[in-house]
Amino acid sequence: MSRMKLYIGNKNYSSWSFRPWIGLRQAKIDFEEVQLWFDFPAGNPEIKALSPSGKLPLLEDGDLLIPESLAILDHVARKFPQSGLWPADPLWHSRAMAMACEMAAGFHALRGTCHMNIRRVPSKIEVADAVLSDVARIETLWARSLAESGGPFLCGDFSIADAMFAPVVNRLDVYAFDVADTTRGYMDRMKALAAWQEWETASRAETAVIAEEEV
Repeated sequence: MSRMKLYIGNKNYSSWSFRPWIGLRQAKIDFEEVQLWFDFPAGNPEIKALSPSGKLPLLEDGDLLIPESLAILDHVARKFPQSGLWPADPLWHSRAMAMACEMAAGFHALRGTCHMNIRRVPSKIEVADAVLSDVARIETLWARSLAESGGPFLCGDFSIADAMFAPVVNRLDVYAFDVADTTRGYMDRMKALAAWQEWETASRAETAVIAEEEV
């Protein structure tokens, strides 16, 4: 069986690459990492030649090419059900899927204003009410899930829901949002993961600087 390849962008900036990468790494699923850089004036032609959508991340599994973070995570979770990427309990599986989909489709104000940047020195910026509304919804969602699952992660054990929200943890951290203790505790647990630490170390070693835009 050929080894899966996960094509990702710059680790410091690519929120969508971070999601499947931390999911697969945390679940101890073997894959080959291939990094293609974003910092080309007209975009990286290698990405456009490889990816059906012209974007990253992209998973290559044999003859199958899967773009889009949540689709990648779902494919891997079904291929390796023992990984626990989806909760075994059907109700929590559905809740994890709902949270993952809400993250994929929502929170545009936060994502559009506060871009993922691992290397950013934490500091506040002035944000619109829509951004604060997104943050409030995220805090409410996390607090309820942590309370009802018992933690330490959103559905109890680490799952795709946590992988999908990993870049949000970075945003709340480096833009120094005032958050509740429950939120901060969850953020600290995410940042303490070995997979997070590996990604952060690699991000800080990168030297490319990209104008602020969601990648």
